[in-house]
Amino acid sequence: LEVPDTGADDAGRKKRARALAANRDAARFYHDYLKGPGGARVRDYLAQRQIAPRTATRFGLGAAPEQWDALTRALTAKGYSKMELIDAGLAVAGKNGGVYDKFRARLMLPVIDVRGEVAGFTSRILPGEEGAKYLNTPETIAFKKGRLIYALNFAKSTKRPNLVLVEGNIDVITLHQAGFDNVVATMGTALTEEHARILARYTKELVLCYDNDNAGKIATERALQILDQSEFSVKVLQLPRRLVDGESVKQDADDFIKFQGPDAFERLLSGSENGVEYRMAVIASKYNLSSDTQKVAYSRDVSTLLSTLENPVEREVYANRAAEICGISAQAILSEARHA
Repeated sequence: LEVPDTGADDAGRKKRARALAANRDAARFYHDYLKGPGGARVRDYLAQRQIAPRTATRFGLGAAPEQWDALTRALTAKGYSKMELIDAGLAVAGKNGGVYDKFRARLMLPVIDVRGEVAGFTSRILPGEEGAKYLNTPETIAFKKGRLIYALNFAKSTKRPNLVLVEGNIDVITLHQAGFDNVVATMGTALTEEHARILARYTKELVLCYDNDNAGKIATERALQILDQSEFSVKVLQLPRRLVDGESVKQDADDFIKFQGPDAFERLLSGSENGVEYRMAVIASKYNLSSDTQKVAYSRDVSTLLSTLENPVEREVYANRAAEICGISAQAILSEARHA
């Protein structure tokens, strides 16, 4: 039986449609402002990040004015009420009863869903300004961070065999510009089961490419835990560290493309490890395997990992790999895995 629409549902649909319309008009306002005299600082910042004007147009990038209420005035002139702008996350009510823009003096990145609607925005503060480095639209009727995946509207049409998940929106833009149109990012949040379900509609292979610092490793492990129970074939692309003045520093995907180029990233992508190989490498990095006591500790850790593999052939394959690494027999590792 068809369930009749309730007045509340109808009101909710109208409110959402109005928020999406306001977001669309805001995206046009920000993009137009970027191209005008007031957008010079943001254009300079994009040039510094080596983002070409064509790429900025493709992603609908824009500039938020430094004024307190430039967007609010522009959209109320188009017929939106101030409450509608607050509900859409574009404006904020001040303590004195005034209403001012949510985003000011920022690079604006519209977040476009797979239907082509502007669900909201993410933004980056300009150099020299004070405030949060990155700022998103708050949770609204149209903007749900746990369900939005940045650039999936483009990546869903890729001819490549997988999707690559990175940490930052700028990483996504830089990689798309370099020819990798299969790259996406979550909205400043960890990967959720809902994200995984959405991604599964568009690919069967997911490559995790988070930053190669401690936070990135933690995020990779959390993502692998969520994806363990999924139907994905999961791989991990580990970005190498970079030498700067003799010191090893972390680099994100944006850095890697700038300093090593697209061909080097393609080679890394082709050689990315599956989830088990990545976890084994992380375990091995914790131990000095020239020490017998460290070998025993490594064997215990890797056996615990192998005990989680349901396929006995997989367990044997990776037990042999572990045996090669630490010089302990595969049978001993498998035996310990059975008792883990």
